[in-house]
Amino acid sequence: MSNQPMPGTGGEHYIPMAQRSGETARVYFTRDLSAGGLKKLYARICAPLTGRIAVKLHTGEKNGPNIIPSAWVKDFMTACIPDGTIVETNTFYEGDRYTTEQHRETLKVNGWTFCPVDIMDEEGTVMLPVRGGKWFTGMSEGSHVLRYDSLLALTHFKGHTMGGFGGSNKNLGIGMADGRIGKKMIHQREGSDDMWSINTEELMERIAESTKATVDHFAGHIAFLNVLRNMSVSCDCEGLEAQPVVTPNIGMVASLDILAVDQASVDLVYALNPADNKALTERIETRHGLRQLSYMKELGMGCDRYELIDVDNEDRRIEPEEAVADVVPFSPFAL
Repeated sequence: MSNQPMPGTGGEHYIPMAQRSGETARVYFTRDLSAGGLKKLYARICAPLTGRIAVKLHTGEKNGPNIIPSAWVKDFMTACIPDGTIVETNTFYEGDRYTTEQHRETLKVNGWTFCPVDIMDEEGTVMLPVRGGKWFTGMSEGSHVLRYDSLLALTHFKGHTMGGFGGSNKNLGIGMADGRIGKKMIHQREGSDDMWSINTEELMERIAESTKATVDHFAGHIAFLNVLRNMSVSCDCEGLEAQPVVTPNIGMVASLDILAVDQASVDLVYALNPADNKALTERIETRHGLRQLSYMKELGMGCDRYELIDVDNEDRRIEPEEAVADVVPFSPFAL
């Protein structure tokens, strides 16, 4: 089975909007980094979310400095999803969230105590089909995924040591896969003793195929919200070991289209001044992270062209460059 991407889709090459083709999606943008901002964006994407709603977010390792503040999420969920449940799965690596017991202790430390938190692989796994993939025909997820009617991917957008960046695709592709089977399917080549033996283009494709299992499962009842704040080049899974944040805070984006919301997040980073985005764009390109986007498009998971709607300014259509025009250069005192 070939691991070569289609021409022009290599994960180290950023493709500007003018070079993309196809239909467009709507992506909503706010500069309001607060619980209020979450509420404003959620109001634009919440219509399909009915019944029992799961909220998938990265709750982080103990005392992780860059996760979405739990106080924001508490305020947001109390107002907008009062009966919602935060959902997570255990990790593939040994750490603060490797076992359910360790995971629950970490949830307490990080303040995720204001609503139910379902560790979905606590009681086993289920295989969800992957349609049209080249690596998988199914993905192993926590069995509790079957409890929910709808899903909100509430994602801290940031860099990632292996994935280049972590957006909604990574949040679902890795975060919904169970800790022992699904995550191993994504990260470790069969017969290898190296648990991280899959990387670059193939890793991005495997993550996207895993995500597709979740997106298809909740088809018509799923939405995506990315928070572009405290964007270290490191993932929240690195906790206190994460690299220092040097990229300015930008805002939040939301959509019913997973590719559009991740593409818009990447575009906003690339629209920053080169001095402000250098660390994060280098992390994305050196890990071939942009293959996440091109492969999602190949899988038919959404649009990489979109209208960016500024909800702070009467729903004006804007370009990413306009959205970041007033971004304040990063200061460590702003964290």
